[in-house]
Amino acid sequence: MTTLKQPGPTQSTLTVLGLETSCDETAASVVRRSADGRVEVLSSIVGTQFEQHAPFGGVVPEIAARAHVEAIDGVVAQAMRAAGLGFADLDGVAATAGPGLVGGVMVGLAFGKAVALARDLPLVAVNHLEGHAVSARLGAEIAYPFLLLLVSGGHCQLLEVAGVGACTRLGTTIDDAAGEAFDKIAKSLGLPYPGGPALEKLATSGDPTQFDLPRALLGRKDCDFSFSGLKTAAARLAEKVTNDTERADLAAAVQFAIARQLSERTDRAMKLYAASHPGQALRFVVAGGVAANSAVKAALRKACGDNGFSFDAPPLVYCTDNAAMIALAGAERLAAGISDDLDAVARPRWPLDEAAALSHPSNNFGRKGAKA
Repeated sequence: MTTLKQPGPTQSTLTVLGLETSCDETAASVVRRSADGRVEVLSSIVGTQFEQHAPFGGVVPEIAARAHVEAIDGVVAQAMRAAGLGFADLDGVAATAGPGLVGGVMVGLAFGKAVALARDLPLVAVNHLEGHAVSARLGAEIAYPFLLLLVSGGHCQLLEVAGVGACTRLGTTIDDAAGEAFDKIAKSLGLPYPGGPALEKLATSGDPTQFDLPRALLGRKDCDFSFSGLKTAAARLAEKVTNDTERADLAAAVQFAIARQLSERTDRAMKLYAASHPGQALRFVVAGGVAANSAVKAALRKACGDNGFSFDAPPLVYCTDNAAMIALAGAERLAAGISDDLDAVARPRWPLDEAAALSHPSNNFGRKGAKA
């Protein structure tokens, strides 16, 4: 993939079409970024595939890719109509280029390339994780730098974000992501897909003290996460529950355990971040689908209060995968004078902090590069 650095940053208003197809949402959005950094979402359309994947209890990559092909043209047309704009009004196109299910990523990236080529517009191949990193800026003016907890179905990382293209990893999961743990445990409890929201709803009537679940990596002093042991233990307990009260109690215990681990590692990262930023404003952002969970947010708010950090999260509509965050990441890169050539490739793996991922991989290398 060729990244083009333009002569210099632009001070003009930028209107960007964003495309997101990394998993099971076909999304398109038009975002306008003013020269002073203010952001306006002109449209945000998200087409879901819940019905296609529900019979399988999870996302089937082949089904997802075909559904993206069938839906993307209509979703983009709907986003442009909702924004009240034509393609001639755009200043650029941003499309997720990874990480994600590569078949789906290819669909959105190819569509973005076609629009860029046909309209002679700059293309920005966006890292999906960077989209999440800037997503809180869709709802509030949040200055860089800030400490970010990126927590979703496929990713769980703590990062220092100094701007687009400038993320430093402080911690990551060594196995499963928190969102994956939510979804897999929900499935073991017989809850419908998507499992995370269903488990949160069930947990509201449960008592988290009724089940003792394992705590991971207690002897380590870093900011890494691990959820595989919790996932396995909860799945075994789910096989033994005999009534709805026990199911609710187990759901509450799982939610408490995940929120506790996220807040404990975040507390540790906050102390490291504060020590390296003396005299600076301390900002914390949580983003990704798990950021919509109320128990997780409550635990993280407490950590912020204990450490003197402000707390921000995207509006609920932008917590899960969406194209507005991709459009914003693209607009901020264009504002910095950065775009990509049409040889940009779809990447199933694409760490935000590639240097850290390559030098200290959290788990084994695959044929396509470091996982995280």
